[in-house]
Amino acid sequence: MSFNTYFRASSYAMIAVAMLALWLAGGMNLALAVAFALVMISAWQFEGTKWQLSERVGLIVVLLSLPLFYLDWKFLGLYPDLNPLQPGGPHKTAGVSALAHLILFLSAIKLLQVKADRDWVFLYLISFFEVLLAAGLSLSPVFLASLSVYLVCSLSTVIAFEIHKARRNLKPAETRLLVAPDSVIFKRLAQHGARRANIEVKHLPITAVVLLVLIFMLALPLFLIAPRASSASFTRGGAGLTNLIGFSESVTLGEIGTLKQNNDVVMRVRLEDASPTGLHELKWRGVALDEFTGRGWKKSLEARRSAQIGNERGFYQLGTTEALHRLTTQTIFLEPIDTAVLFAAPRPVALQGPFPFIRVDSEGSIQSRHHELDRVIYRAVSDTAEPNPAPLRRDMRPYPASFARYLQVPAPLDPRISDLARAIVINSDARNRYDAARAIERQLQTSYGYTLEMKAGGPDPLADFLFNVRAGHCEYFSSAMAVMLRTRGIATRVVNGFLSGEYNDAAGAYTVRQSDAHSWVEVYFPETNSWVTFDPTPAAGRAAPERTGLAAYLGKYTEAFELLWFQYVVGYDKQEQRSLATSMNNRLFSFRRSLAQGIAHLQQAPLAQWRKVLFVAFVVFAASLLLWSTRRLGWQRRLRIKRQEDEAGTSAIEFYERLTKLLADRGIKREPNETPLEFASAVGLKEAWAITQAYNRVRYGEENLSASERTQIEDLLSGLERRPTSN
Repeated sequence: MSFNTYFRASSYAMIAVAMLALWLAGGMNLALAVAFALVMISAWQFEGTKWQLSERVGLIVVLLSLPLFYLDWKFLGLYPDLNPLQPGGPHKTAGVSALAHLILFLSAIKLLQVKADRDWVFLYLISFFEVLLAAGLSLSPVFLASLSVYLVCSLSTVIAFEIHKARRNLKPAETRLLVAPDSVIFKRLAQHGARRANIEVKHLPITAVVLLVLIFMLALPLFLIAPRASSASFTRGGAGLTNLIGFSESVTLGEIGTLKQNNDVVMRVRLEDASPTGLHELKWRGVALDEFTGRGWKKSLEARRSAQIGNERGFYQLGTTEALHRLTTQTIFLEPIDTAVLFAAPRPVALQGPFPFIRVDSEGSIQSRHHELDRVIYRAVSDTAEPNPAPLRRDMRPYPASFARYLQVPAPLDPRISDLARAIVINSDARNRYDAARAIERQLQTSYGYTLEMKAGGPDPLADFLFNVRAGHCEYFSSAMAVMLRTRGIATRVVNGFLSGEYNDAAGAYTVRQSDAHSWVEVYFPETNSWVTFDPTPAAGRAAPERTGLAAYLGKYTEAFELLWFQYVVGYDKQEQRSLATSMNNRLFSFRRSLAQGIAHLQQAPLAQWRKVLFVAFVVFAASLLLWSTRRLGWQRRLRIKRQEDEAGTSAIEFYERLTKLLADRGIKREPNETPLEFASAVGLKEAWAITQAYNRVRYGEENLSASERTQIEDLLSGLERRPTSN
C-alpha cells in the first residue's frame, strides 16, 4: 500500500467510525447511516477524477441547503412523528436531530469535493463533533468501544496528515542523481524506496496503538484522583421506561400481570455484605397500598401523608436497628423509570444517593424526584432480619384505633371470601395471627394455579379468582390473602415491588427486569411493632427464569462489564473515590500483613529450611547468570557480524575512491554530470568497470562484498598502480 492510499484510508476510517458512534448512540436512524456509507464509498471512488465537486460548487450546495436545516430544526424537530429521519421519540430535543443531519450533510459534501489540507482538517473536526454528540446521547459501554477505535484511527490519521504535508512541502533536491533513470541501479533504488515506504506505512497503525495505550496510562490516574461532582446520576439518551405501571397511588387488579410480560431491565442490585445464597428470597420493596376497592388497591388519605427526611451530604436516616449484623447494604443501579419510587430491601434504615430530597409515606414507601431520563446510583441499608415466630405467635395485643384502615374491606364483600378464610383457619387449627396467616398463605400456594393470563374478571374479580378461575398472577394471590386475613381481624397491606431477579455471578449483582415485578402481603404484629412479609404466590410465580446457552453466557459478561462501566466510569463520584481508596488501602494493608507474616515465619524456620531456601535461590541465580551470558555472547556475535558488514561497505567506498584518485593522477577525471557507470564506460578499462559495478552493488544495492571479492578488487587496484602511465 502506498502512503497516499494509506493516508486516505485512515482519514476515511476516522470519519466512518465517528458516524458509526453517532448511529450506535441513537443520533440517526439506520437509513441515514446507510446513505452516508454509500456517500463515503462514492467519494472514495471519485478521488482524483473529474467527478469530484469543486470547492465553489460545494460551498454553493451548502449555502442552498441551510434553509432546509432551519426547517428541520424548527418544524420537524418539534414534531418528530412527521420526521422520517428522527431517531428518537418525544424526549429527544429538537436541536439534536437537526444538528446530526447538518453535520452528516457537511461531511458528505466535503467528502465529494476536491480536498485541500483545510478540507481534511474540517472533516476531522466534524468527526470529532460527531463523537462528542454521541457521548452526550449515550453512556453505554458500546460507546467506549467506538471511542477506542476512533482514537486509534484519529491518532494514525493525524500522524499520516503531518507526514503528508511534510512530503508535499519538500523542495526538490539540488543535487543530481548519481545514476541514470533508465539504469538497473536506478530501478533497484526505486524498488528499495518503495520497500522502505511500505515498512513505514505498516508502522503507522502500531504507532497509533502505542500512543493510545500511553495516553490511557497517563489519563487513568488523573481520572481516578480528579474531583467529581457530588451527584452520581447521569442522563441517558432516549425515552425512559414510561410503562412501569403498578407503582402509583392506585393500582387496578391485573396491571402487574401486564408489567410482567415485559423483559426490560429495571435495575441492578449488588449486595455488599451478604451472600446471595442466603438471601435468595430477598425482594425489592416499592409501594405499599392499604385500601381495597374491590377492583384494585390504593393509598388512603392517611397513607398518603409523608415526611421529608433531612440529609447530611446525601445520607438519609430512615430508621434504626437492634443489631448491625442484621443489616444488608445494597448498591442499586436504577434505570430511567416514570415513577418517583425508590426500591430497596424491606425495612430500609438508611439511604445514600444524589437526591435533592427524600420523602417517606406512612406505609414506609420511599420517593424522591422523578427520573424518566436519568439512571440513578444509590445505596440502601436495610434490616432484612425477620422476627422470630415464637413472639409473633404469642402476640395477642389489640390493634390501635389508627390501624382500622388495615382491617377495611369493601362493601358489599362476597360472603364466600370470609367463609373460606374461616374454614382455612379452623382446618389448620390456627389459634393466633401468625399461624392464621401461614395457613392462608399455604392454602393459596398449594391449591391455586399461577398464570399471567387475565382470566378473572366480572364485577368482583377477587371472588371470580377464588371460586371460579382458581388461577392468576401475584396480584390476585396477595389481594386474596390480605382480604381474607382482614375478614379474620388481622391487619394487612399489599406491597408492590420486585423479586430478587437473576443473579449474575460475573457481575456479583442481581439483574431485575420488569418481568420480576411482584406483589406480596405484609401483616402487622403490635407486640413487636413489626410488619412481617408473607408471599402466597405459588413457587412458579416466584422463580426467576433461568437463561441458558451461549447467548446467556455472553450476556452475563456483557451485563457485568456494563455494570462496571456505570459504577466506575459514568457514575464515578467522590463517594466511589473514597470507596476505591479504602479498598486499595485495605488490600495494601493485607499485603503488608501477609509479607510480615511470611518474614516472621522464615525467621522462625529451622536451619534445614533456610538451607533449602538458599539452595533454591542459588539455582535461580546460576540459571539467570547462564542465560544472561548466552544472550550476551549472541549479542556480541551479532555485533561482530554487523561490524564486518559495515567494514565491507566501507571498503567498497574506499576502493572506488582509490580508483578515481588513481585515474585522476593519470589525467582521467570524472565529470560532475557523469554517473559512476558512465565514467567507467568512458575510461574503457575492464578493471575500472569491475570495481565500479562492485561499488554500485554496495552503495546503492545494499549488498555486501565477500572476502574473495574484496581480495579480487585489491588485486585489480594493485595491477592498475603497477601499470605504466602510457597505457
